[in-house]
Amino acid sequence: MGQGLEYLGVITGLLYLWLEIKQHKTMWIVGFISSLAYVFIFFFSKFYAVMGLNLYYVLMSVYGFILWSRKKKTTNEEDIVGEPDVSIIYHSLKWAVGLACLLAISALWAAIYFVLYDYTDSPVATGDAFVTALSIVGTWLLARQILEHWYCWIVVNGVSVFLYYSQELYPTMFLYICYTLLSIYGIYNWKKNGQKQGKSRL
Repeated sequence: MGQGLEYLGVITGLLYLWLEIKQHKTMWIVGFISSLAYVFIFFFSKFYAVMGLNLYYVLMSVYGFILWSRKKKTTNEEDIVGEPDVSIIYHSLKWAVGLACLLAISALWAAIYFVLYDYTDSPVATGDAFVTALSIVGTWLLARQILEHWYCWIVVNGVSVFLYYSQELYPTMFLYICYTLLSIYGIYNWKKNGQKQGKSRL
């Protein structure tokens, strides 16, 4: 059952990222399923911070779906009055927001590491905490449709490949190799086919 659940997480995870590249709101529904599966996978693999992260993903899937549905409705209303129909829209990261994100990542990394090191038997406390901290901020940037969230995923996915290899989660390791490559394509696709909507705001 454990390996079957992992393969479910891999398949839905790949579908989620492909839908993210296309900026289709059903990505949040698929992400809900994938994240829920990985809550159990990471619990049994002792990746406690990433397990908690996937609980966060489950909640963010609901938030993201609602937020993107509202933005799509607004976009459709603009189309009626003559605006071009663009399937991908994005914002660029304002420097003040970027600085706030860096501070948030640092604080989260330190706090999560402290909890993992002192209160759990996690074998990869440093890496687990780093991936979780960066992913929390990256998911928030994604929900706000900020282009630079892709850079967070490139780093997160690259580090995760080594973490999951160390714990012999080979299907998940393969998933994150694909994630890394698709994240690079994702930022290219958003820039090429998307429409910039100005600077981001908190």
